[in-house]
Amino acid sequence: MIPLRDASPTRRTPVVTLGLIALCTITFGYELVVMAQGGEAALDRLFETRGVVPAELVAAVTGGNWLSRPVLDVFTSMFLHAGWLHLLGNLLFLWIFGANVEDRVGRARFLLVYLAGGVVAVVAQTLADPGSTAPMIGASGAIAAVLGAYLVLFPRARIQSLVFLGLFYQLIAVPAVILLGFWFLLQVVDGIGSLGPSTVVDGGVAVFAHIGGFVAGALLALPYRLRAPRVG
Repeated sequence: MIPLRDASPTRRTPVVTLGLIALCTITFGYELVVMAQGGEAALDRLFETRGVVPAELVAAVTGGNWLSRPVLDVFTSMFLHAGWLHLLGNLLFLWIFGANVEDRVGRARFLLVYLAGGVVAVVAQTLADPGSTAPMIGASGAIAAVLGAYLVLFPRARIQSLVFLGLFYQLIAVPAVILLGFWFLLQVVDGIGSLGPSTVVDGGVAVFAHIGGFVAGALLALPYRLRAPRVG
């Protein structure tokens, strides 16, 4: 299933969501410039210096270096992407689900959900594989927090989705609880399957970051579940 749009109207322009999309896009443009000037080696160096390296993060935190580069990279890593598909897939999910969450909890609180979810996502992946030296990049963990918040706030909302049935496809309005619940279940299954002596980053996807971010977003949204919408 590929979500295309949600059917719930918003009361105002999702300024923060659009701003995050713009930041990710601008950062990706910078990545293209880096690669054009220095090739893939230069891009890899950018990922290594601005992405999160779990082993370096653990060393910095245990050493009490809370303002060191490995710690600050937790935030810069949220805006880096490994390619066009990585970027466009993340931004599609952010646009579909972010606008309504922002509208429901308020702009400042939505930004808090996004950033806090991204931090928890990094922590979850680091705890799962603290010795990893592979850099983690991407907004997936933070966007997973947005998905978790959306599921709590709009479980009955209908998401227009492209559903593939073998060689055929069909547009179907899928309830959010089914679409996002199935997505989360896949992450859990992948996460359990990746446990063992090999790396927990399956095929380059940090599934525990997705799990951690999703749970964080759901928990942060709980106080707003029964509360009337507020402007913030």
